[in-house]
Amino acid sequence: MIQLKVKEICTCLRRWIPRACKLATYAGSVALLVTLCKAAYADEPEVETSGFKLGGYSSSSITAPLHGGTELRIDDVSLMLRWENDSRLKFFGELELERPLVWNEDKHFNSKNTYLDLERLYLDYNLSDKVNIRTGRFLTPAGRWNLLHAAPLVWTATRPLATSYLFPTAVNGLMLHGSIPYETKSQNQALEYSFFVEALKDQIRDNNEIIYKNVAGAHFTFTNQFNLGLSLAAFTEDKPAGPDYRMLGLDFKTHIKGWELSGEGFQRFTSSGNDGGSGAYLQSAAPLGNNWFWLTRLETLHQARQGSAHVSGERWVMGLTKRIAPQQLLKMEFVGGSDNFTDTPRGFVGSFAVLF
Repeated sequence: MIQLKVKEICTCLRRWIPRACKLATYAGSVALLVTLCKAAYADEPEVETSGFKLGGYSSSSITAPLHGGTELRIDDVSLMLRWENDSRLKFFGELELERPLVWNEDKHFNSKNTYLDLERLYLDYNLSDKVNIRTGRFLTPAGRWNLLHAAPLVWTATRPLATSYLFPTAVNGLMLHGSIPYETKSQNQALEYSFFVEALKDQIRDNNEIIYKNVAGAHFTFTNQFNLGLSLAAFTEDKPAGPDYRMLGLDFKTHIKGWELSGEGFQRFTSSGNDGGSGAYLQSAAPLGNNWFWLTRLETLHQARQGSAHVSGERWVMGLTKRIAPQQLLKMEFVGGSDNFTDTPRGFVGSFAVLF
């Protein structure tokens, strides 16, 4: 089995390295354009806007699948508006334009899959130093990746399968959240908590997205050297006689001699106690010097829905990430494993992301 995996990785690398070099010209052009835009933005003087702050991020990518044509695209342009002053009330909104421009070898430029996505829109009210109330649309607090999935904040261009198929990525409802500090003999630590419940189900279905209803759950994180998290959730698939799910999740992130190790695992059960699907990933980021990092990730997904079909399989990701600046990442990676995930095919993926 190990020999077959090694052979698959080597075959993929031999086939796609020459092609990746050719595609790097396109990536460099996009990266240069975004970098110039970032530099221009940085030169603008700050303007007092009565507590309002406008920011965002953007990313572009090149995909060269093992089977299929090369595609160059702008993945997303996200604008984030934040308001806060000396009061207890805060506002946050994020509007994202998905795939505004795509180029491929067959159809050239097109934007037929472009759509607007209201990622977040909520109010926070601070009751005390340890308790906050959030109302509106917010990211589901399940694991770590879903909360920090913006392209400039994550190591890889591809998202772990387990964080995409097993639970709703956003909730329209109420959340009680906060942080409770505590001390140990070695250091100050904290217990971060979130309790959430859905008040209004999603009305718009994006592509093959699965809509859930009756969403409720909690997430706890122990912030220490290991940063261990626990996720609990319950939800129902929004279709006739849709199954009820109960989900348990564990996540962690730690640093060992400069390496960052992280992972998440989720197990779902139906209301009758049967297996409702599961998934997990383990990822490492190893420093190579000069802000280069070597990335490795192993993933598994079992009996999850993709559109009207069920998908299962394993995947591996290997690649390099360059932190050009604190808010700019250049990523190059190879994806292998099972070939039954249509939205994340095997092959080469390169991307550039900037946070502004």
